[in-house]
Amino acid sequence: MLKRSTLDTSQLMRRAEDLIDAASNRYRITVQVANRAQRRRYEEFDSIDDPKMKPVIRAIIEMSDELTQPEIIGE
Repeated sequence: MLKRSTLDTSQLMRRAEDLIDAASNRYRITVQVANRAQRRRYEEFDSIDDPKMKPVIRAIIEMSDELTQPEIIGE
């Protein structure tokens, strides 16, 4: 069986829940994730980092990493 990504579903859900819990507004964090995913989708044409990972999943991972490791914030 093919493995789509190195991140399992439970870990992805935990990261998404952490983002929502840390946000003051659930709608706003959802829009931020969607905007970042859309930007990443257009950037994907230029780079081939991990073509199997969907932009939304990548956005959730990046934003949760920024939440837990503020020194890597790059926005």
